[in-house]
Amino acid sequence: MGRRLFCLILGGLGLISTYFATGPYFLWIGMAGVGIAWASILSMPYVILAGAIRPERMGVYMGVFNLFIVIPQVVQSFLTPQIYKPLLGDNPLNAVLLGGASLIVAALCVFIVKDVGAAKIAGVSTGGH
Repeated sequence: MGRRLFCLILGGLGLISTYFATGPYFLWIGMAGVGIAWASILSMPYVILAGAIRPERMGVYMGVFNLFIVIPQVVQSFLTPQIYKPLLGDNPLNAVLLGGASLIVAALCVFIVKDVGAAKIAGVSTGGH
């Protein structure tokens, strides 16, 4: 849990740091945080899911899980243009700041996700067999 939390917070702070950037070299530091978060975002959900399901059902559950990734992306593609002017002031930097805040909220959500696969590896009983 700690690594996921750390990675997402680095990404959120990296995006938010663009607001304070005084030059292009400062952006490199923030974008390094975004890169670390991106690597975690691409891999950790699948690792968590793979540890929680039976191997013989892996394909079915991964397919359904992919729907829960794609559908929000499609909804976002329709929603963002609707909120861009009224809520984000027609300013791209505000969209980046919203992304940073969203990553920090995602980091806090790590506390409500139970990683049963990691618990099995650590030898902690999760109440199942």
